[in-house]
Amino acid sequence: MASPIPLRIDIAPPRDRRARALTDLRISVIDRCNFRCPYCMPEDAYPRDHEFLGKAQRLRFEEIERIVRVFAGLGVSRLRLTGGEPLLRRELPQLVARLAAIDGIDELAMTTNGSLLPALAPGLREAGLGRITLSLDALDADIYRRLSGGRGDVAEALAAIDAACAAGFGPLKINCVVMRGINDEEVDKLAAHFRGSGHVLRFIEYMDVGTCNGWNDDLVVPSAQLRARIARRWPLVPLPRGRGSEVAERWRYADGGGEIGFISSVSAPFCGDCTRARLSADGRLYTCLFARQGHDLRGPLRAGASDAELAAIIAGAWSARDDRYSEMRNRVSAMPRERIEMYEIGG
Repeated sequence: MASPIPLRIDIAPPRDRRARALTDLRISVIDRCNFRCPYCMPEDAYPRDHEFLGKAQRLRFEEIERIVRVFAGLGVSRLRLTGGEPLLRRELPQLVARLAAIDGIDELAMTTNGSLLPALAPGLREAGLGRITLSLDALDADIYRRLSGGRGDVAEALAAIDAACAAGFGPLKINCVVMRGINDEEVDKLAAHFRGSGHVLRFIEYMDVGTCNGWNDDLVVPSAQLRARIARRWPLVPLPRGRGSEVAERWRYADGGGEIGFISSVSAPFCGDCTRARLSADGRLYTCLFARQGHDLRGPLRAGASDAELAAIIAGAWSARDDRYSEMRNRVSAMPRERIEMYEIGG
């Protein structure tokens, strides 16, 4: 790989209209997924013949690298690769190696359903990927398969966790989206399974991301209920937040069984601490998970924009940001009717 051209921008790290810094970037490397989870990409909305982005529409690796260098120059230090399912992007370790070498990037992580992980974990680790978060919504084989749209095998997901550890990733974060009457009875099983494993299980409230998942707040199980339920069996002790923008409330088992987390976007919004931007696979910048539209970076990039011009677009979008959808969710008049779908910009 050729040595990168030195970055030439002279723009101070931006803050938005609520004084929130820009420190985290989530990069959707592909909009396709091999699962059809109902809270993200339900089968009825995205059948097997659905037309996703073509190769020419997606950002190339060198384009992603260049955009990330600009983001790093504006203060971003943490990256997360998402999808769709990021492991469907061919030669992903090459991108990881490019991003891991960027000055200023301190953390490089990935969220995956794990189905393709066993074969790719060693190469990703060697390329410089630091951490993996794996989605696991149930231990019951039938429930897991149903929640993957009939495409997932829980045994393969558990094998993926072992493969990641064997490749040197160490403890993983395990994410479970909880939906009342669908997989909420799996909570205790998951907690029991991962206690003492070193992995950090995190329960996520079902969110109204996008417009196709049929979200209904009756399906939301508040984190406080889950936490109280778990604590009745295994007492919990609160842990301090790792950093101000961390989304999960952290707890540990009082008996030394490890850590557990709760992400409560619906019942306890954390918009005030949000420092995350999102880059879609087709090169649009989104300043909120619940945004309606993004800011085009691919167009200017391919038209020959300089680093300074790209930085100005990013800083301008962030400086104008006033997003706080989760805090406004219950104010019906403030809720946008159309929102970007989760699979387009990651979770």
